[in-house]
Amino acid sequence: MSVLLIEPFYGGSHKQLMDLLQEELQEDCVLCTLPAKKWHWKARTSALYFMQTVPTSSNYRILFASSVLNLAELAALRPDLGKLKKVLYFHENQLAYPVQKCQERDFQYGYNQILSCLVADVVVFNSAFNMESFLKSIGKFMKLIPDHRPKDLEKIIRPKCQVLYFPVRFPDVSRFMPEHKLARLEKVIGVKRNGDSYQLEGLPGQQESRAVMKTSDAHLESGLCEPQPGLCTTQHEGLPSPPAAPVQAEAPESTNPCQGEDKQCLTFNLSNILSGLDYQQRPLHIAWPHRWEHDKDPETFFKVLMKLKEQGLPFHVSVLGETFSEIPDILKAPAWRPLGLLCRALQQKV
Repeated sequence: MSVLLIEPFYGGSHKQLMDLLQEELQEDCVLCTLPAKKWHWKARTSALYFMQTVPTSSNYRILFASSVLNLAELAALRPDLGKLKKVLYFHENQLAYPVQKCQERDFQYGYNQILSCLVADVVVFNSAFNMESFLKSIGKFMKLIPDHRPKDLEKIIRPKCQVLYFPVRFPDVSRFMPEHKLARLEKVIGVKRNGDSYQLEGLPGQQESRAVMKTSDAHLESGLCEPQPGLCTTQHEGLPSPPAAPVQAEAPESTNPCQGEDKQCLTFNLSNILSGLDYQQRPLHIAWPHRWEHDKDPETFFKVLMKLKEQGLPFHVSVLGETFSEIPDILKAPAWRPLGLLCRALQQKV
């Protein structure tokens, strides 16, 4: 086991990525995790926990961790781990994360990520925006320090950074596609025929990224990831008006908020969609794939939906996002009661 995987917040996309790496590496890795609860506590204290729980091994060559971990603290607390090639992966960064109320105590979270980057050998981001928003915010962020501010940290960190898009596994739909589209896929994005199906070898640049953690006798490769189970999709035609009849989410005989919806909204001819037939005639389909929290700005999303409804435009809405203990205030208004019920139903399912 030459690769040590550490995830202090083992849930959602963080879990998907670690599970993928573990699946690809199999017996060549060891995975150490903490539950995906109370993010702020994990970010501040997980290094001390992993200092005590990560098994000692002379076989480790690479340490791969998400930016939730304070890598600088762990490297100092465990000198044996500090000697490894350290790869830090950013799902999100705290310098660009929107906060509802700025508090001095929150400075530590962005500061910890900067320290981790300084200690890491390779810093990987899941998008160019994530990388640039972090790097370009370092200078402004450091101005929050009252005096004796460190300088030129961006110049030190940037050479270590690169983008590695988050791996996603899509269903094989090649059997529904006409030959000319299959030929184009093979030419443009490197799809190769494997019997009756096609396999995606990766977009240009992604194949190069697979060497991020490569060493003389151990390497990680970019792979494909199973979607996270437990998410629920509900479809609406337009926005619901204030309910004059019971909403499906309230029905006691059904524990699944997705049941009882218009089945026609959930079915379509995939071959027609892929070939462009009927596409322009179908109503706009809007998806909300995010969790219900302020940083995703659900208020603006639902205000746009209300405008569409006021204009009488036909559309469908799929709500897939994870929910937590608080529901945005806009969903508590009478006109949005069905969506508020939907949120609570989803909350019970996740």
